[in-house]
Amino acid sequence: MSTNVKFFSGEEIPLELHKVRIVQKLNLVPIERRRDAIKEAGYNTYKLSTKDIFLDMITDSGVNAMSDNQLSAMMHADDAYAGSQSWERFKVGVEDVLGKKFLLPVHQGRAAENILARTFVKPGNVVPTNYHFTTTLAHIMEVGGSMIELVTKEAFEMSSTNQFKGNMDIDRLEQAIIDIKPENIPFVRMEASTNLIGGQPFSIRNMMDVRKVCDKYGVLLVLDASLLGENAYLIKEREEKWSENTLGDIIKMMTGLADIVYFSARKLTSSRGGCICTNRHDLYLKMEPLIPLFEGFLTYGGMSVREIEAMAVGIYETLDETIIGQSVSFIKYLVENAEKNGVPMVTPPGVLGAHVNAMKFCDHIPRSEYPSAALTAAMYLCAGVRGMERGTMSSIRDENGNDVLSDVELLRLAFPRRVFTLSQTRYVLDRLTWLHENRHLIGGLKFDYEPRVLRFFMGTMIPTSDWPSRLVEKFRKDFGDSL
Repeated sequence: MSTNVKFFSGEEIPLELHKVRIVQKLNLVPIERRRDAIKEAGYNTYKLSTKDIFLDMITDSGVNAMSDNQLSAMMHADDAYAGSQSWERFKVGVEDVLGKKFLLPVHQGRAAENILARTFVKPGNVVPTNYHFTTTLAHIMEVGGSMIELVTKEAFEMSSTNQFKGNMDIDRLEQAIIDIKPENIPFVRMEASTNLIGGQPFSIRNMMDVRKVCDKYGVLLVLDASLLGENAYLIKEREEKWSENTLGDIIKMMTGLADIVYFSARKLTSSRGGCICTNRHDLYLKMEPLIPLFEGFLTYGGMSVREIEAMAVGIYETLDETIIGQSVSFIKYLVENAEKNGVPMVTPPGVLGAHVNAMKFCDHIPRSEYPSAALTAAMYLCAGVRGMERGTMSSIRDENGNDVLSDVELLRLAFPRRVFTLSQTRYVLDRLTWLHENRHLIGGLKFDYEPRVLRFFMGTMIPTSDWPSRLVEKFRKDFGDSL
């Protein structure tokens, strides 16, 4: 069911199929305060305070709007340390929706990655994947492993009509297994809706082909299902064979192809927490001892049982097209209208957020001066909108201390489910268009504090020139006393 409704005017806009019942006040502070705030944050939007943020589009993780049913379920949670009925209800939901009967609770997605890495990855091992995620790579490297990325070459064509840019290159996968040898590959990882390259989905046909290769060489297949619902939604829209199936059919087909499924509930079920699940008892038993060590007892896993109740409801809401399709339709609206205004965007529109091609937007900024990070800071400065850098700042350094340049340079403007209104989205479009018209004013950044691991979270930067002040001056010239 599409959330687009035909209007007599001919305009095509996404229509919200929900109503607002609880509101949270937002602040749009003057640009002079935004200039000071981003400087205090070291030009890293992660370090901004929400008191200085108008629209928080840094992520969808843990900030999706919860439903009335989820909130009410939290009120009858069974607060037991062991044997909680809240956990039992969640188990039933996972088996109904994902088709997996053995569950391990974790406090969020990266905790699942920690358990998987410590259980299966040995020094020197290599994990093939369609594309890495930052914390996944960090956990695998921490135990002495590495990852090899095997998306098809079309994944890096920012402007494209390819509907499944998250697909794995099957020929390269098979050759990688032959070269690395199956005994050195703990598992193959498929990420639903590749986060770092524009939220691009993979097809069921591709996952089936990956499964065949894994079976041929006796290698496990692990699915990161954090954005599973949205990937399934785009399969229904874009993969003809599955257009008449329900989201439930599609989701069960995807999870059924994987030996192990893990997810961040901060994304999948619009709550908090996470989970690892499988139908293989032998794999469950290998991971089980690490849960009490790192997470907590096996029926709460470091989570509040209230969140587990919300997860139990949210797992079923993953089957509702009006919930899953809402953010997808808003992303599509922003991407298509920004493109009409000449802003270089990642196409086709994906999930999680609208992604701006910073390499093209800021083609005057050298890669060594982090164009994605600069554009992210500039977008906050001109709009009070906190986006996220997905480029070389989010990468790592090699053994010689040089930046490993990212495959893409992106500004991500995340759309948590059912959080933003259409007028707020049009405001983002307006400010993004203005910034593109004045892109020559944006300059580069350089690190002045760089953590060893996951530097994009807490690292700080300084401008390579006085470009923030010039951008503020041009804003005031064009917008007068506007916020």
